[in-house]
Order: sequence, then structure tokens, then C-alpha cells
Amino acid sequence: MKTNGYETQSRNCQKNSSCHQRERSGFTVMARLIGLVRPLTGYMILAILMGLVGNLCASFITIFGGYAVLELLEIRTTFSVTALFASVCIFALLRGILRYAEQACNHFIAFKLLALIRDKVFKALRRLSPAKLEGKDKGNLISVLTSDIELLEVFYAHTISPSAIAFLFTVVMCLFIGNFHPVLGVLALAAYVTVGIVIPVVTSRLSGDVGIRFRGGAGELSGFVLDSLRGLLETIQYGQGFRRLEEMNARTDALSEEEKRMKSISGCNMAVTNTVIWLFDLAMLFTTAAMYQQGVLGFEGVVISTIALMSSFGPAVALANLGSTLQNTFAAGNRVLDILDEEPVTEDITGKEEIAFTGAAVKEVTFSYEKQPWGQPTGKRSGQPAVSGQSAVSGQDEILSQVSLEIPRGSVVGIAGRSGSGKSTLLKLLMRFWKVQQGSVQISGRSIEEVNTTNLRELESLVTQETHLFHDSIRNNLRIAGLDATDEQIEAACKKASVHDFIMSLPQGYDTPIGELGDTLSGGERQRLGLARAFLHDAPFILLDEPTSNLDSLNEAVILKSLREEKEDRTVVLVSHRQSTMRIADTVYSVEHGRVS
Repeated sequence: MKTNGYETQSRNCQKNSSCHQRERSGFTVMARLIGLVRPLTGYMILAILMGLVGNLCASFITIFGGYAVLELLEIRTTFSVTALFASVCIFALLRGILRYAEQACNHFIAFKLLALIRDKVFKALRRLSPAKLEGKDKGNLISVLTSDIELLEVFYAHTISPSAIAFLFTVVMCLFIGNFHPVLGVLALAAYVTVGIVIPVVTSRLSGDVGIRFRGGAGELSGFVLDSLRGLLETIQYGQGFRRLEEMNARTDALSEEEKRMKSISGCNMAVTNTVIWLFDLAMLFTTAAMYQQGVLGFEGVVISTIALMSSFGPAVALANLGSTLQNTFAAGNRVLDILDEEPVTEDITGKEEIAFTGAAVKEVTFSYEKQPWGQPTGKRSGQPAVSGQSAVSGQDEILSQVSLEIPRGSVVGIAGRSGSGKSTLLKLLMRFWKVQQGSVQISGRSIEEVNTTNLRELESLVTQETHLFHDSIRNNLRIAGLDATDEQIEAACKKASVHDFIMSLPQGYDTPIGELGDTLSGGERQRLGLARAFLHDAPFILLDEPTSNLDSLNEAVILKSLREEKEDRTVVLVSHRQSTMRIADTVYSVEHGRVS
């Protein structure tokens, strides 16, 4: 049987633990999602009560209609025609009002909870970054943040309260029908349980992992589309457009097949539900007729019991229809819970005494990477020593081995070495993005593990090789490094970064909007804006990772001159492969094969 790449990848993901989606039962996911409702319990109770009364009104409109027919047939009942007519009018009015109020309340709860979940997810992402997010499929992550969380609206608005309403409604109707004869009450209970519980459970199990595959496939497709858009120029340049389009179509077709299976299951579920309802209606009719012939039940019991059952499947049908969608919803919930349950590589540190910067040091540091649950490499946790000479990633050597260096206050320290030698990793350890396995990283004579995270961020400023720019104005992109910065301070920082003249040459100056991902600027311009951010942050300890790699010699000279002039108030660690950049360094360390000389 021939399969495309997407199907193979999707199936392998189910079997391969490297995908690392945590296994949770539907009941576990449901319990976790319901637990989030606690802040809105009052609204949920109100929605359940309004839904219960509304559904009872809908059923008793038909039931009272049956009583009215009996009255017209001159079969005496406990109600008069006038009272029945008035009651039906009141029930109809209440049904409309309560239905609207219930739905409004449910959706209020749903959207409040979606906002709460998004807030929790973004807080989790802040805790997990950057280590747990480095290498993560951004398109898949966007899918979780948008479509997966949005899909939970179905659960909160159309699952929780309908389930409670169906339970309470079943109790009331079984008592009402059982009032004519206990056997009829038991038959009604069997009907409600079959339609509202048995069918959804069976349908959900028959669905298997279709929902999980669909949500995973949707996330992978989002990632592929995002990747295609980012690499559009390269795709055009090398004539790979048709191949890329074919792969996108294959992924889309595979996803459509999964959705087709879901729709097919949903259609079968609806057909089975309607058939079962029809069979139970016939069973109630034949049972009451037989009991009437035996003189056990009056004609009123035959008519009202049958009508009552026929008109009361609404709440149970609402649950039956969930059977084909719950797997998809639970798959989305499972992906959201994966983020919320993920443990960060480095926890935020609080409660320590604030310190000022007096220098930094790296002492006998050994570091390697290991694969974390999302499949990207992150630093090993302390207490899990790495095997000497080999990292946690199979076949990969240690990144750093027994590295030591001193960074005195007011100095410029250069770190040179070939690509992949561990220079950038060393800067990230100084930022405490990862933990070391052995040795220690120190700031002001104190282990970095004993420095408050907010204090550390105030003391340090990191400029990486790739500067991320937001789809906003230049001014706002710079102000992220200092929210209270004045225009004069922003301009001073840009002059140090040799980017002020370029900005002033633009039609709107500092208010010029930057395209998405900074695509309207060159690599050198983005890099200089990143340096301007570092100067504006005004941290005493600046870490620069190839800060002039995209600059010409003139702009490089201006920036290096600014760094030299800042030397009295700043300590700089400068990573670069350029000899010209290293000329301003007081001390230069060379990193080779994970060791420093």
C-alpha cells in the first residue's frame, strides 16, 4: 500500500517516543479541563439550571399538548384546556428566553476560560523559553495557540453544562414517566443512557486516534506553510516551487482524508442515534399498549408516557453528537496540556539578595545537550552528570569540557573559535538559559544559580547573531529594551550602534514601520538595531555574539569605538571570528573542541 510522507510521519509519530506527546485518557483530559472552570463555578451552575428548566419547558409543551388532546377526547385529566393552553404559551416563552440565556452564559464561560488558558499557556512558554522552545516547530506551536485552544470552546460551551443538564433532565423525566408505572421509568432510563452515554462512548472508541492524528497533522501543516513562506525566495531561486506545492498538496490531502474519516464517523453516529431513538419510541409505545390491554395502565398513561419519551431526547442527543467530536477536542486539550505540564530547564529564581555587577567567571564548566520532551536539545539538569566525552544526544561530543575563564569588571573579553566550538553556548550559560552539568558560572562572585532571575536580566544584555524585530515601528522595537526610555536616550543608543543616520534617512524616521520579521531591512540594519537595544538596556554586562558579522568595516569601526568608550561602565564578552573585531579585546580566549586556551 502506497503512503505519502505525511501519513508515514504521522504514523511513526504515534509509535515513536521522540514525538513525546504524553499519553492521557479522555477522562484525564476532561477532568483537567473541568478543573479550570472553578473560578466560574457560579456561572456554570446558573447555565445548568437555565438549561434544565428550558429543556423541561420544551418537553412539557408537547406533553401538555397530549393532555389537551385527551381533554378534547373527553378523557378527564387533572388539567383544564384553558390551563393547558396558558401553560404551553408560558413554556414556549420561557424556552426561548432560557435557551438564549443558557447559551450566552455558556459562551461567556467558554471565552473567559479560553482567555484564561491562553494566559496560562503564554506564562508556560515564558517559563520554558528559550531552551525548551529552541528547535520547536513554530508552526505547530502557533496551531496549539490558535486552533487547538479555540477548539476547547466546544468543550466548555457544549459539553460540560449539557452533560450536567442531561443527567438532571434524565432524573426528572424518569420520575415523571415512572409515575405511571415503574417499568416505564426503567425503560425511559435505558433509552436515555443508551443514547446519551453508550453511543457517545462507543463512537469515541471507534474513532480511535483519528482526532489526535488530525490535530497533529493540522499543526504539521501549519509549520510547513510557515516554513514555505519564510523560504519563498530560496524556493523561487532554485526552482523548487512545484515540488514544494506537491508536498503541500499531499499533506493537505492526507489531512482531508483524516477529516473525511471524522465526518463519516459523525454521520454514522447520527444515523445510529436516530435509529436507536426510533426503536425506543416503538418499545415505549408497544409496552404501554400491552400494559393497557392487561388493564395495568390507563389510556392517559399510554399517550402521555409515549409522548413524554418522544419529546425528551434533546439533552441525550446533544451528548450523542459529542461522541464523534470529543476525540478531536481531547486531542486539542492534550496538546495544550503538554505545554502546561512541561517542566522548564531553568526555573526562575526569587528571594535572593540583589547584587551589583563586579565581574563574572566560568569555572571548570562541562556542558552537553540532551533531547527534551519536545524533541529539541536542551541542557542537562544539574544532578545528571554527563558521560565524559559524549553528550546526551547520541553520537555528539560534549560542547564544553572543563572550561574556565575570568571576566573582570570594565574589561572586554574576546572569545574566538570555529563554528560549533561552543562559543554561543558559553554566552547562553552566562545568561542562565541552560544549566551546566559540572562546574559553575558566577556573577559578582556568586553562583548564577543563587542570583534572582530578574536581577540577572537587569545586569546582562545579550545580542545574538539573529536580531528579531516585531511588526511595529522602529521606535517601539527599540523601546522593548527600555520601556521608559526617552527619545533622547533612544537616539543616543542608535548613534552608538551606528544606525541613527540610517533611521533619520527614512521617510518617517523612528516611526517607520518594520515589516514582519524585519524583512524590510537588511541583515546589517537589523543587527545594528539589536546593538542599539543592548546600549539602551544599559546593563553593566554585555554579551555579544558575532555583533558585526553583517556589517561593513566602517560601521564595525564605529560600533567597536563605542564599545571601547563604554569600557569604564560596561563589561563586554565578545564572540567573533573576525580578527578586526578582536582588536579591542583586553583578553582573548580561544575555544577549540569544547576547551578554552
